[in-house]
Amino acid sequence: MGVDNIADGTDVFVDGAAGTIALDPGAEEEAAAEAYKAAAAALTVFDGTGVTADGHEVPLLANVGGAKDAVKAAEAKAQGVGLLRTEFCFLERDTEPTAEEQIEAYKGVFDAFPGKKVVVRTLDAGADKPLPFLTDASEPNPALGVRGYRTDLTSPGVLERQLQAVADAASQASADVWVMAPMISTAEEAADFAKLCSNAGLQTPGVMVEVPSAALMAEAILGEVAFASLGTNDLTQYTMAADRQLGSLAALNNSWQPAVLRMVQLTVQGSAAEGHAKPVGVCGEAAADPALAVVLVGLGVSTLSMTPRALAGVGAVLNSVTLAEAQRIAGIAVAAPTAAEARARARAELPVLESLGL
Repeated sequence: MGVDNIADGTDVFVDGAAGTIALDPGAEEEAAAEAYKAAAAALTVFDGTGVTADGHEVPLLANVGGAKDAVKAAEAKAQGVGLLRTEFCFLERDTEPTAEEQIEAYKGVFDAFPGKKVVVRTLDAGADKPLPFLTDASEPNPALGVRGYRTDLTSPGVLERQLQAVADAASQASADVWVMAPMISTAEEAADFAKLCSNAGLQTPGVMVEVPSAALMAEAILGEVAFASLGTNDLTQYTMAADRQLGSLAALNNSWQPAVLRMVQLTVQGSAAEGHAKPVGVCGEAAADPALAVVLVGLGVSTLSMTPRALAGVGAVLNSVTLAEAQRIAGIAVAAPTAAEARARARAELPVLESLGL
């Protein structure tokens, strides 16, 4: 049944953890909802430190889309920003924003996190975020077309100007500014982006790992830049060849897919190859799932970035396991044959989830 066919006034019970919806909930569902409310009340505050039970630090960062978001994230005690979506400066415009407009916007975010890491993602235009002055709306398959870093191929100059604006804003703030490019597919692209960053005076260039080639070639790509961040939403879409905007393919667009977990594993392994050891974070929705966060840490991910409201839950669950336990649970999930089995097996090893209502 589609939501359009649900009669007005119908009570609906949504279990976000299980991914189920029930109409006209009975006493059992109502009791579960009350238990969740009680548990959730205990998870309203994050103490500002992401750490496993044995002291392994995993900074918990926030995904933000502007200065207002950044202020709220700082109030929630996020340990920094793992993803600044710079599209907020560009969307709903017919022309490129000026350098002054960009500098002011970026500085507002940097000022919310003095002395802390802020990871800036350069403009991720294209696909579901078209821009009249930058992308071609007539592309037959925009998800595989000119988007993210690739816009520099067809509209050179926009990326360079954005990087200079980021550098200028960073020079006026004390935040530790890192910069990453979306839709990097090759080591050549990574090297080119690193050069553009260097030319702008930005010292910490990185890449988004969103396509399988980036995961498979992580060693070579990370040889060119300082860090990587896994965008699990797009990585899942491209690994599973399933448009993430299609509800009918939602089962495939699930970051618990063992194939996606193996892409994460390959990226981390590439980052630790001989000659360089580069940090790999996650800034996709997967980081906000407490059970999946444990698996990601077990696979070797160094930071997790999420919506601020997820910080407390992720922090509490991470604090309940040692790094060795997280690694064991990660192995169980990666070895599962299906996404459902990976999720169920991992959650079975984390009884704290039920007690926290997660």
